[in-house]
Amino acid sequence: MVPRAGGQDPSPVVARRVVSIVPALTEALFAIGAGPLVVGVSRFDQFPPEVKALPSVGALLDPNTERILSLRPDLVIAYGSQSDLQTQLGRAGIRTFSYRHDGIATILDTIAELGTATGRQADAARVVAGLRARLDAVRARVAGRDRPRTLLVFERQPGSLREVYASGGVGFLHEMLEIAGARNVFADVARESVQPSVETLLARAPEVIIEVRAAGLIEGVGAGDTRESWSVLASVPAVRTGRIHLLTGDYLVVPGPRLADATEAFARALHAEAYE
Repeated sequence: MVPRAGGQDPSPVVARRVVSIVPALTEALFAIGAGPLVVGVSRFDQFPPEVKALPSVGALLDPNTERILSLRPDLVIAYGSQSDLQTQLGRAGIRTFSYRHDGIATILDTIAELGTATGRQADAARVVAGLRARLDAVRARVAGRDRPRTLLVFERQPGSLREVYASGGVGFLHEMLEIAGARNVFADVARESVQPSVETLLARAPEVIIEVRAAGLIEGVGAGDTRESWSVLASVPAVRTGRIHLLTGDYLVVPGPRLADATEAFARALHAEAYE
């Protein structure tokens, strides 16, 4: 499938100048060899390092339309919720690729679609095949092992258990956790994120707690802070046995071509013995 342009039929035209407001898809463009086509990115783009030299065009909530138009793109990758921006670009005759946030299958499909949009179909197919193979390798590595009940936390207030946000039972983080050999304690909650109370955390009784720290998420939290914060829940199995892991890196929460790296990081935390 090629770019989705404002609900119209997909266009077969191959893009030559691309602006991406979606960091995960910027990464995908570079991964499939379409990096030289990218002429503008969001201000939150950090990877690969080359993007830091590219013009910034704002972000989800404040896209700079004039700046985008000045870069003369023939394709703009935007969030699906940026309907006003997509309408403005459509009036200017510029196609948009509307990003949808979902699970791993959608991520892989989107990489393939970007390949079609940029004339890099073969490269995109190789990237997708490589990601599938790596995810399958993680599954094989942890197959047959106990699947601990796991809490995956991606945000909370430093030094406390206030405003905890954890993975719910849908979305790519949940799927990565399951592939890595865990049972998500909130697998029954049909949302991408959950904000549990202390009482709920006690009731769910996770056997493993994984916190991920990326830029802007759990800022300033270190391993010592992590263990100290959770120590107030001494009856929780993960706290009692010390199975609390802090993983750092933006790649852990980006739904893009580094998802296999993140899944392996989860698996290593959950099943270190499988990687010895």
